[in-house]
Amino acid sequence: MSTLNHAARPMSGNRWLRGALVALTLALAVMPLSGCMYPKDRMKQNAAPKEAIRNVQGAIDQYYDELQLLPIKNSSQSVPVYEKFLVDFDKLMSKGYISAMPAASFEGGGNYYFLILDEDSDPRVKLMDIVTAQRINDIQSWVNAYMQEYTAVPKASAVYPGFYEIDYKSMKRKEPTIVSVFSGSPQRAILDEDGTVFTDYGIDIMQLLERDKGKTYEENIDLRTLLVDASDYVPVKAPAYKLVDGEPVAVQP
Repeated sequence: MSTLNHAARPMSGNRWLRGALVALTLALAVMPLSGCMYPKDRMKQNAAPKEAIRNVQGAIDQYYDELQLLPIKNSSQSVPVYEKFLVDFDKLMSKGYISAMPAASFEGGGNYYFLILDEDSDPRVKLMDIVTAQRINDIQSWVNAYMQEYTAVPKASAVYPGFYEIDYKSMKRKEPTIVSVFSGSPQRAILDEDGTVFTDYGIDIMQLLERDKGKTYEENIDLRTLLVDASDYVPVKAPAYKLVDGEPVAVQP
């Protein structure tokens, strides 16, 4: 493939994104007519724990102001940016900045890792969804087992340059359900030429682009930052995304 622009146009992934976005829009449009589509307890469970985020952000700000350090766990350079700087609640508790682990945190029995972004400039607390991460890890283990047995990547149709749908049938597996923390819409897992599995956030990014039509972006911006800036979450196990002909295209992170 000679260029990213040339390769991106014929990919079925962009058609899928458009179709999925239309379907989601229609579903949201009928919700007021048919009532809430999810039980209230399910909605509460999926909602970001905003009070906990505010409290942790305040504790971290105070911790940094007084100690000139961030309460983060050690990580290696190879850890992806949206998994890297996990909040160390033991440090916050030992010095009295919080009295207990947040119930929403993994350490407190919840479904999220609390992590810090922009650690060198303006530290921000965001959430990493453990359920999505576990789904991707499960699929990765299936792919690894298949590759070990057949010395081939279980890939199906190309969806972006160098990224493919997963051939679950060949692996004799059922495609797991993955629900976006950003939009509540179904997500698919995709894989690259090496068999690395990613979560596809294309539809979530498309929603933001559609909402902010006419807005200009810096050249070569990683579109994942749009998701982070517009929500309390980080994209889990995601490829990077570039803007090509007005649509998000996955690239290697």
